[in-house]
Amino acid sequence: MPKLDGTHIASRLRERLEELREGKEVAPRDLRALLTEEQQAAIDATWAEQQALRKKKRARTKEEEAVLGWRTKRDIHIEAYENAISDADAGMVETVEELQRRSEVRQARIYMDTYFKALDEAKTEGVAANIANNELTRNGLNRLDGQGVWHYSKRDREVWEMERQIKERARANMPPEALEQIELMEQHEKILREISKKYRG
Repeated sequence: MPKLDGTHIASRLRERLEELREGKEVAPRDLRALLTEEQQAAIDATWAEQQALRKKKRARTKEEEAVLGWRTKRDIHIEAYENAISDADAGMVETVEELQRRSEVRQARIYMDTYFKALDEAKTEGVAANIANNELTRNGLNRLDGQGVWHYSKRDREVWEMERQIKERARANMPPEALEQIELMEQHEKILREISKKYRG
């Protein structure tokens, strides 16, 4: 199961908040899964306060409950998720910068490892650089020589089409939990592409 980063969590928090606001049933485990220990503790503390309040002040109607400050567990969860989203948004810039840094570190590592390996194999510097850039392309990373990859052979297109069909069949038979993880990864990749595009622009 891929580890969730800040961009994943913010997106998943919003989805869960929408479910709560729509009155959908959400399993307790799922409610707490996206929250930090501090956020979970805040929910528990707020609910404990509510229980103490209900023992002291009885209410017969919804109006009296509102006047006395009664809140449902759902109300508390909604507030917790709103706060969690605010926290996640506040840290989004740092999250995006960290993802960009990791991508650049991976790019540099792959390039340098491949480049020096080619030199060890008695390749010229120019050939080694080409081999290293090709390795970046194979890993879905930008080349350091600035060259775009625009040409794909007929064989490449046939292979990609076969892969697409296999993936579609696999997705159709996936359990919901596995499909959710795939969607998270796709969402994550989309965000990284947007970040990369912004930095290149």
